[in-house]
Amino acid sequence: MSGDKVTKPQTRISFKNLQEKIEEIKQKRDELNNKTKEYINTLQEIENKIADLLKTAKNVYKKKRDQWNDKVQILKKKKLEFKDLLNKLMEEKSKLSPNGKGQNILSQIRRIERKIESLERRIETENLDLNEENEIIDKIQKLAEKKDELLKEQKNSEQYILDRKIEIVKINLNRIYDKLTKWSDKSQRNHLKMLEAYEKVNELREKKRKLEELLIENKKTADQYHEQYLKLLAQKKKMNRGRRPQKPRSQRVRSSKPKVKINNKQAELLEKIRQDKLAMALEKQKAGKRLNIFEARLILEQGK
Repeated sequence: MSGDKVTKPQTRISFKNLQEKIEEIKQKRDELNNKTKEYINTLQEIENKIADLLKTAKNVYKKKRDQWNDKVQILKKKKLEFKDLLNKLMEEKSKLSPNGKGQNILSQIRRIERKIESLERRIETENLDLNEENEIIDKIQKLAEKKDELLKEQKNSEQYILDRKIEIVKINLNRIYDKLTKWSDKSQRNHLKMLEAYEKVNELREKKRKLEELLIENKKTADQYHEQYLKLLAQKKKMNRGRRPQKPRSQRVRSSKPKVKINNKQAELLEKIRQDKLAMALEKQKAGKRLNIFEARLILEQGK
């Protein structure tokens, strides 16, 4: 009985109150329509950001990472070649006799150097006359000449040549290790930048997903207000019937349309989003997964 008492005054609403109600509903509908357009524009901006990030991740960071990786792989092969060469040279050196020609020359050079040092010390420390000092200087010169001859002979010895080769290989290996470190770091930096870009894409996709749900919900509410607006307009026309001439049909159709319109492209986007969400919801339902309220509502509406 109490329910009847609440509904009866609504049937005898005054023309003024009806007009105020129409304006109120119309304003809410238009606000929601504007909000729908804002959602669509924001979604398009997010799509552009996602496309830019994916393009940068693929064409810049991934490309540079792969280029540095390729250089690193080539350098690793070269490193193995030099290590093999070094091992071979060290093996050859180990086969040389410890008392071989090269070693004997080295021993002679060291003995000569010690003799020269001893003679120079005598000149510095002993009280020598001029003849004695000149004799020592002559000996030093002869020893220095002998040392130079031995050094030339040493350079042609097998051991000396092997030692020089080993030294050169070690220098090249150190350079390779330095480059490997630098190039690997460059590859890693670009890899991390690529991962950061993909992480940002995932964040934007999640933001987009939530925004799409808000968009569909907002559009549905806007449509409900529009339906209510049309019903109130029809009620107003009934109250106006007989008080003034009825408007032509073309004018009546135009007046029922919302002032804020969504263009075809935006409408297609909205419908695509709704269909994508519905397809995902149906897949979850088929797989026996739990649906959220939004997904369940989409399936129920599709069933109707």
